[in-house]
Amino acid sequence: MKSAVETLNPTRVRLTVEVPFEELKDSLDAAYKKINQQVTVKGFRKGKIPARVIDQRFGRGAVLEEAVNDALPKFYTEAVNEAEVNPLGQPEVDITELKDGELLAFTAEVDIRPAIEIPDYSGIEVTVDAVEVTDEDVEKSVEQLRERFASTSPVERAAQDGDVVTIDLEAKVDGEVLPDGVASDVSYTIGSGELLDGIDEAVKGLEAGGEATFTSQLKGGSAEGKDAEVTVKVTAVAARELPELDDEFAQLASEFDTLDELKADSRKRLENMKQFDQATQAQERVLDELLKLVEVPMPEKLLEDEINTRKHNLEHHQLGQMGLDLGKYLEIQGKTEEEFLAETKEQAEKGIKTQFILDELVNREKLDVSREELTEHLFRRAASSGMSPDQFAQAVAQGGQVPMLVGEVARGKALAVVVEAAKVVDTNGEVVDLSDDEDEAAETAVEAAEGAEAEASEDK
Repeated sequence: MKSAVETLNPTRVRLTVEVPFEELKDSLDAAYKKINQQVTVKGFRKGKIPARVIDQRFGRGAVLEEAVNDALPKFYTEAVNEAEVNPLGQPEVDITELKDGELLAFTAEVDIRPAIEIPDYSGIEVTVDAVEVTDEDVEKSVEQLRERFASTSPVERAAQDGDVVTIDLEAKVDGEVLPDGVASDVSYTIGSGELLDGIDEAVKGLEAGGEATFTSQLKGGSAEGKDAEVTVKVTAVAARELPELDDEFAQLASEFDTLDELKADSRKRLENMKQFDQATQAQERVLDELLKLVEVPMPEKLLEDEINTRKHNLEHHQLGQMGLDLGKYLEIQGKTEEEFLAETKEQAEKGIKTQFILDELVNREKLDVSREELTEHLFRRAASSGMSPDQFAQAVAQGGQVPMLVGEVARGKALAVVVEAAKVVDTNGEVVDLSDDEDEAAETAVEAAEGAEAEASEDK
């Protein structure tokens, strides 16, 4: 086999390959064997049909086509290795010559990973939010815990803010009751904003047995987006009772004996959360500054595929689960399709640039991923996906996605190296020490930059 490589641009090459016919022998033998198993010729047992009979009955062309399809991946891979290029995605192959008994020639155009020069990044400096937990933050946290331990009791009075009402609903559009517009015994907390616009005003002031009608735009169902005349009937009113904020509540709601101990723990947890948020913010801002420093030629086909993948996943997965189409989603977001496509392209470009730059840093810094680091990352990903670690690990293994996870961890480590060299200060002018949260926050920042659908940008 002979091959040559032609650089079309910094991100795309054309491989020209010539294969002497004798090198197709194994593929020709495999083609005859495969056809033998698929066809029947009177007078011959299945699988025992001579090659000359197959040529006569089914044509030599069918055999050549099968053999070439079998051989192309092998010779393409050999040409890629010989040219020492890093292909991205699938090649566009064109068979330029096929002479039976003499020669197979083809070209393969494919996007490649561009060469990247990473300049000195030690001068990067970013500012992040200071970690400040106020008494108000602590009180809000304790109040949320208190809400979880609230109880309800029936009352014989008009409903008011904070009450839990049991209601029946009937929605009409153009005077007709909708097939999915009737619901009974719905529990609703007044002021929660969890149902229809206008329902709070309608039910406040009603006692059990009271009824009201109001107009609201439907948020889902068969008449989503249309204005409906909604009749609501209150069948029960219950007052929510919050427990007293005292040591007894602390013992009920936590492992602490006193309310002061509970508040101190709440403050500590809030500080830890804000420190992690601060670390993630630092990683994201350092990454943004790093992206500004590095010129990255963008492979057009890879970018196109990434944009299409993101658009497809949004339409058929995220929006599909919410019962929305793209048009309705854009209407809710207040965006035009042109604005949406421009944003998607920008996000796709950032994800691809992030992978290229951090992968280059992984190679340059010779960063390895240990089994312990991969396991820890797998546990985090499993938790965020709602699956058990065993289920997630099995899904990853079956989907051949282990290299993808290794890449995520390695890129997080590469970004951590850049952050370590950068100067990070908070809004109070204090230097921030990110050593405790650095690795996990770096992986979070990388995942955010690459995007949930950036798996499509991985080397095929």
